[in-house]
Amino acid sequence: MRVTLLVMFLTSVISCAAFASTIGEVKIGSVLRDTPMHGFSGKTKEFSDFRGKPLIINVWASWCGPCQAEMPSMERLARKYGGKQFTVIGISTDDDGYAAAAILKKSRITFENFLDSNVVLENMLGANTIPLTILVDAHGRVLDKARGAYEWDSPEIIGGLESAFHIKLKH
Repeated sequence: MRVTLLVMFLTSVISCAAFASTIGEVKIGSVLRDTPMHGFSGKTKEFSDFRGKPLIINVWASWCGPCQAEMPSMERLARKYGGKQFTVIGISTDDDGYAAAAILKKSRITFENFLDSNVVLENMLGANTIPLTILVDAHGRVLDKARGAYEWDSPEIIGGLESAFHIKLKH
């Protein structure tokens, strides 16, 4: 039986109900607020810069084993589909930007990443556990949050993304 991402997300959300909210957390169904995000490339962006197509936000840290384990599949997803029908970005919660940059280089991550060493984004996104991946629609509304590591380029996840974003991706 094929398990869709949406079912996994709903299960994840239900099982994570015991997690306390973070300060200023944007809840599912709400629009992400703009705040400056400082990129590893030197560029500063805001969430509104990504409006117009769905957005996948992966929150991670260099010291997080599960985060590093899922990074290759997130990279494959971004390379195959990112930029066409949705955008993938990463947000590192590291205090040490050099450690995060080293992981990005070692993992050969090409999708855009930002550093949140002051926990503003971490709190706003509700990242009291990582990895955390947030699905955002083209209008900036949070559709769902997935806690834990997944194989982001698996057929089940691709099917779930199609359902969540109401798009058709070539397999």
